[in-house]
Amino acid sequence: MAEQAAGPRRVWYTSYGSNTHLGRLAHYIGGGRPPGAARAHPGCRDRRPPAVSVPVELTGALYFATESLLWGGGRAFYDPDAPGRVLARAHLVTVGQFSDIAAQEMYREPGTDLDLSRVLTTGRQSLGDGRYETLVRPGTLDGLPLLTFTAPWHLDDVPWNPPSAAYLGHLRAGLRETGAWDPATIAAYLAACPGAAGHWSAAEVAALDDVS
Repeated sequence: MAEQAAGPRRVWYTSYGSNTHLGRLAHYIGGGRPPGAARAHPGCRDRRPPAVSVPVELTGALYFATESLLWGGGRAFYDPDAPGRVLARAHLVTVGQFSDIAAQEMYREPGTDLDLSRVLTTGRQSLGDGRYETLVRPGTLDGLPLLTFTAPWHLDDVPWNPPSAAYLGHLRAGLRETGAWDPATIAAYLAACPGAAGHWSAAEVAALDDVS
């Protein structure tokens, strides 16, 4: 996979939340309102789907905190400094598509390519104090960077908040789509994440309606 002198033309947008689900991600790329969501997305300048999507496991922890305006309940966040593993899905997209997806997660207007030089060099880059304005490079795959975004804080710095059934259903469905983990493993993983633990059992997660 070729790279430009100034940096890669393509990156692996690595989702650990609802964008693990391809149908959900399609609304970030093509625009529109996902089923169960409260608002529509403008979409990316480049509306082509990812060239490929693959399952990955990241070092760190997934937790649920703050209050989602789209779903109600807690949002998924990634703490790369915490112990554990995070089940995720890496989508091969252009730098422009990654920039536009990140902008929509930050409630910003898409349309401007991000300068990724700092996150590519140091592994982390702050674009602001918002809940998805910290870029993280948790590794590489096939010579291209895995990139994601999360909050500037750590999992023990904020109150945890249980996710809604609709939101958790998208995470479950997206991880199941990969075929990398069996349903029982996925259900147990999500139910054990801080914020969900004690509010959702593995059996309740497993019984969530399928998301199309």
